[in-house]
Amino acid sequence: MTGIPVVSPLFAHLVDDAGLFPPEALTMTEATARHRHDSAAGHPVLSHRFLCTADDLPALLESLHPEDRFSVGLISRLTPSTVRSALAHTADDPRVELVGVEGPLPSGPDSLTAATRALTALDDLPQHAPGYVEVPLAGDRPLVAVLRLLAQGHRAAKVRCGGLRAELFPSCRSLGAFVYACVTEDIPFKATAGLHHAVRYRDERTGFIHHGFLNLLLAVCRVVDGGTVEAAVAALRSTDAETLTDEARQVSSVTAAKARALFVSYGSCSTGEPIDDLRALGLVAKEDAV
Repeated sequence: MTGIPVVSPLFAHLVDDAGLFPPEALTMTEATARHRHDSAAGHPVLSHRFLCTADDLPALLESLHPEDRFSVGLISRLTPSTVRSALAHTADDPRVELVGVEGPLPSGPDSLTAATRALTALDDLPQHAPGYVEVPLAGDRPLVAVLRLLAQGHRAAKVRCGGLRAELFPSCRSLGAFVYACVTEDIPFKATAGLHHAVRYRDERTGFIHHGFLNLLLAVCRVVDGGTVEAAVAALRSTDAETLTDEARQVSSVTAAKARALFVSYGSCSTGEPIDDLRALGLVAKEDAV
């Protein structure tokens, strides 16, 4: 009998459903239909969290069927009024469980003040719903100080790995520094945008060099195992799929568990491509008998 594939803990529940976002940019009807299909299939690489903006939340509620049960990660401006409005919309609807709120660092005279504002906006979240604050890697923001402030407020970080413009792709150096800071400061994080494939590559259409989600995972694993910033940067820079695959196979269960407690998940507009990439690398079986 064919059943749900068994995957390494390194890849379990890794991919959030960001089908509403570019470049896929599905309509709400298309996105909810795909999510229902994915939920029924139950592939373990998928987290089965549906990412939706606060502005799109009413459209989501209109699109849901009575029997739907969606775990929703809300993408929102981190202001108290916006978060409270989202909580009010979802509080009494059995079809929706709010499983987290994510948003960019608010504007402020300095990054620490902005982080404090973000923490205030997340005060009303229920205990089971984590809050993630997107920390820009460019400029002179005091990265470690901001991350420590988030940790003190029992919140996590978020990092943008790409987008529709070249400047939205962080360098390997800045992303490696972020990874190192999160691991050494014991701060969980999520990633978003640009992680379309497992291994670092150049998009022939745009010319943008994309980070690979396998590269990012291994960068975290290296630092968990005592590696330096340079070790993380080297993992992010690699385009050697065979070497990266071999390294992934050798990650211990202890390291994988620690790495994934920190690197929670990433949002992907495609829920099929990450699985296809892992299958192509031989890191996820096509199907297993159960």
